[in-house]
Amino acid sequence: MLDENGELKIKHHRKKEFLGLYLFSNPRTPLERQQNKDNLGLGLEIRAEKEKALRYEEMGKPNPIKQKINLWDYFQKYLDAYDKKDVRMIEGSLNRFKTFIAEYYPKFTDIIKPDQIDRFMIQKYVDYLMTHSTGEGAKSYYARFKKIIKSAVDKDVIRKNPCDGVTCIAGENVITKDILSVEEYRLLANTPYQNKEIVRAFFTSLFAGYRFCDVKDLKYSKVDYENKIIRIEQNKTKGKSKNSQVVTPLSQTLISFIGYLKRPHDPEELVFDLPSHTGCLKALRTWTRRAGIKKHITWHCARHSFGVALLTGEGKVDIKTLSSLLGHSGLKYTERYTQTADVLKKQAIESLPEINLV
Repeated sequence: MLDENGELKIKHHRKKEFLGLYLFSNPRTPLERQQNKDNLGLGLEIRAEKEKALRYEEMGKPNPIKQKINLWDYFQKYLDAYDKKDVRMIEGSLNRFKTFIAEYYPKFTDIIKPDQIDRFMIQKYVDYLMTHSTGEGAKSYYARFKKIIKSAVDKDVIRKNPCDGVTCIAGENVITKDILSVEEYRLLANTPYQNKEIVRAFFTSLFAGYRFCDVKDLKYSKVDYENKIIRIEQNKTKGKSKNSQVVTPLSQTLISFIGYLKRPHDPEELVFDLPSHTGCLKALRTWTRRAGIKKHITWHCARHSFGVALLTGEGKVDIKTLSSLLGHSGLKYTERYTQTADVLKKQAIESLPEINLV
């Protein structure tokens, strides 16, 4: 490159990277001299690979070293290192992608290189998710998959993000998960189930709008009996939204589900002793089946049922109040409940019998 005076200007890449290799300043034994030789050789080898990668980057060509990476190995390492609350959804999104690849691209079942995932494949994967998922599952799985792909792009494992411009619009306008009606609340309450902890916890979600992760982590220290409120910080939005803290009025019905501190000197005691999410989901499906409810009910349906019930019940609330109770970061998320309520009202009217007057 020439500068403004027409002289050759050389651009230097100055970047330090700690390799964890050490040299003895004054090696005294054959072992120390050999270690210096090995570490120096390894350092020079790593430097040569880095310089080669920089040259390819300057020419706009993919790094041949990274192009040899098997993305299945990268995906597994990403999952193993992932420590956030939605790890189950991350794992689920990868499992869905594996199933999709096995069905549509069987030659990539064991090895898939970074340049073999393109936008066409991603669009096909989104179509697959939308036809093989219920409710908002497709959108949720795709959001997690994009997160994994972005990580690979940030680490220069994938040069160009294949998810750019590919969207999944499932569940954008209305809530597509099944909703429990107030009558179905009563059906569940009148259907005995042996695990009382799951029963109490699920009804708490139905009457407070909590996600599974929040009700599972609920402690008695968050329940203020004197001021009749429960104050929680949502696991999903903790540290990400100013509305992550939610204050829920503590009704007498909620108190009957939550109960009181069993160990007076341990306010950090969990309100519910619940098994894993998978265990709770299996129990919930058994319980709803016994109650004669044929809907596909997951734990998150309790949160949606809570929102729709408040909008359609006798003492229906306005959208801002509902947004506050659900801890939404904006009204656009709560508007889905309004649209869902409108759909349910329309279905209720259309279900009335047709009458022809003579």
